[in-house]
Amino acid sequence: MTPHSKTNPERLPMTADKKAFLLSIGTADAEPGLIPTTRKSTAGPSAGSGGSVFISSGGHRVRLSLDPDSPIKVRKTNTDSETVIVTYLDEPIVTGKIESVPAHCPEQAYINLSEKCIYNCKYCTVPLLQGHTKSKDETLQIIREAFDKGNGSVSAISITSGVEESPEGELNRVLELMPELVKFGVPIGISIYVTQDGAQKLKDAGVSEVKFNVEAASAEIFENVCPGLSYDDVFDELKNSVAIFGKGNVYSNLIVGLGETDDDVAETLEKLAKIGVIACLRPVFENKLRKGDCFMERPSKDRLMKLYDLQKRICEKYDLHPEKSKTMCSKCGGCDLVPFADD
Repeated sequence: MTPHSKTNPERLPMTADKKAFLLSIGTADAEPGLIPTTRKSTAGPSAGSGGSVFISSGGHRVRLSLDPDSPIKVRKTNTDSETVIVTYLDEPIVTGKIESVPAHCPEQAYINLSEKCIYNCKYCTVPLLQGHTKSKDETLQIIREAFDKGNGSVSAISITSGVEESPEGELNRVLELMPELVKFGVPIGISIYVTQDGAQKLKDAGVSEVKFNVEAASAEIFENVCPGLSYDDVFDELKNSVAIFGKGNVYSNLIVGLGETDDDVAETLEKLAKIGVIACLRPVFENKLRKGDCFMERPSKDRLMKLYDLQKRICEKYDLHPEKSKTMCSKCGGCDLVPFADD
């Protein structure tokens, strides 16, 4: 990466290119006292990590996992107590604001219901940690606190979950919550495992958007890293969900860095877009608890930008608009480059 000029380091807006570079590292060491107290992530591959920081700048947002050994440093500036400067090996990259996090991410009450999972996806720490499963009352309390803490900024509720006993059990857990969730009067996004007739039941309950994750960019990699799960079942449910929720209201995480080629990614992006599904291209999180369990390599800035441009072209071809997402990851945009939102 070409070092940025040290001239006037307090005015360095984030760009897509800079965000891609920060995502290629994925971590940051923050000066003590800068990070507001918040709940640590209990969902997905980064579960169990040491927390995170959300930084907004130039109309972009990035989430970085906290790591005292990271080459990315987040420090206060000399001129403005609310502005931070982000450096790489002491070279200024970006200045911006640290965002408050009502629950998991800015502007949303984003809750992980079950911190346990019966499956053993090799890049994910949830099966190793086997954490807590939230009760209905506990979940609603967290959501109320998020709305109170957000001071009017919370505009969506998003729910994800591991699998404590069965995918059907997690669907029922969500459906039991829905009569209370709809009372908040905001869009609701749900990301859980595939179940028979699950999408229709979620739609009938008042869900706005759904996500079912293909995870890998090829069936071969999926079979290796997600034993016991079906790649075809996920695609079948995604196609079914578009018929129920409509084009552009169905999402799928696609992890980059599991050994796939760019052609694999392009083929899967096209396959998803063709049926009306928006992909979230997620750089793999190389959690230390999963070291050596499968191939994991954080994608470079150049690769992320190449895939971002590719995804934009595919979204344009199929008239998909991730920047208009109402819930979940594409609305937040901290962990991924979101087509059009990060232009």
